[in-house]
Amino acid sequence: MRYGDKSDVSLARRGKIAHDSDDSSSEPAWTMASPRQGDLFDSHDDSDERETPTYYPDPDEVRAELHRMLAEARAAKELPWDASKASLYRTIFPQMTNCLPEEEAAQLRFEFDTEMDRLEAA
Repeated sequence: MRYGDKSDVSLARRGKIAHDSDDSSSEPAWTMASPRQGDLFDSHDDSDERETPTYYPDPDEVRAELHRMLAEARAAKELPWDASKASLYRTIFPQMTNCLPEEEAAQLRFEFDTEMDRLEAA
């Protein structure tokens, strides 16, 4: 197949457009529509069908992961992760606490920061 030759390639669904204009040719026109793209002129409101689902983390699973990360830091005499992973944990640990009650989240962030400061000083 040469560049630009599209004889064997179907890029989208094709459909006939009905028309009765005197100034157009007798051959039907073709539409090209992606199967994922809705019809602009379709009056059917399917916005509920296309709504992006919202994810809500399970606080118990998040809590368990936070305590695992904190326990790993507490057990170490020096930073147990490479610089990249330590930076990642510094970023995601506080974000993960956002699904917990504020008082518990604040306590966990304080404990993690304390351990990270201790490990980075070692």
